[in-house]
Amino acid sequence: MSDVRSEIKEFLSSRRARISPDEAGLPAYGGNRRVKGLRREEVALLAGVSVDYYVRLERGDLAGASESVLDSLASTLKLDDAEREYLFDLARTAGPSHRRPTRAKGTVRPAVLQVLDAISDAPAWVRNGRHDILAANRLARALYSPVFDDPHRPVNTTRFAYLNPAARDFWRDYDRIVHDAAAMLRLEAGRNPHDPDLIRLVGELSTQSEPFRQHWASRDVKFHRSGLKRLHHPVVGDLDLNFESMPLPSDPDLTLNVYTAPADSASADALRLLASWAATQEREFSDTPAGPTT
Repeated sequence: MSDVRSEIKEFLSSRRARISPDEAGLPAYGGNRRVKGLRREEVALLAGVSVDYYVRLERGDLAGASESVLDSLASTLKLDDAEREYLFDLARTAGPSHRRPTRAKGTVRPAVLQVLDAISDAPAWVRNGRHDILAANRLARALYSPVFDDPHRPVNTTRFAYLNPAARDFWRDYDRIVHDAAAMLRLEAGRNPHDPDLIRLVGELSTQSEPFRQHWASRDVKFHRSGLKRLHHPVVGDLDLNFESMPLPSDPDLTLNVYTAPADSASADALRLLASWAATQEREFSDTPAGPTT
């Protein structure tokens, strides 16, 4: 993972490059522009700052930039909500008070585990910012059984997506899933760029997956709040599930994911079948005699 100054430079220049003068409401004089997208002086003009100051910002010196300047940059570069948050995170982490290495939480409070167990009719699990699954109810373990079957620990959905060939069969929208996974990790890197476990994960994926290298280099960032997951489970077949992703108020670095299916749909029937299969698997495991003791 690059240092924060380099990340600021690459992020701002990549967002600037995707906006044409016409999209920004500027006249495009001449047919041959030497740069793709807006020039630095055009961004400075639209953002209401001096050219020298914007050049300094794009070189990675966001520390001390005011909220009004960041808001103006976000509007000028047409950043979406996730990109705007990423820009503000980069500005915060560029300051000296945000350089202490931290790790995303790796444990779940007992009260949250009780909540998971109380959700009996829907798959539900808790993850951290690195996409480690830290806890899951029985139906979630059954739904994500291909992910849990991966021998790597901790269980990590992004590692599985990029490095396990079974992922292509599991996610029916595989190409979107892997792009979004990298974009979500990039957003987490803005919040916590010095997390050593996140750095190791990004390094592992970068050395072992060319698609990840390409997606990471795009500097795309994305929220993962709600939507549709199209899965193919090896036992019950295709499922189209709505998901909600909710930060836990008492543990804001942890996220609760819950999956549901519309009533009387084929996916609701598949979830009920999956619950029966999960209960059978659990009984078979508990009924298996232990090996001889010495």
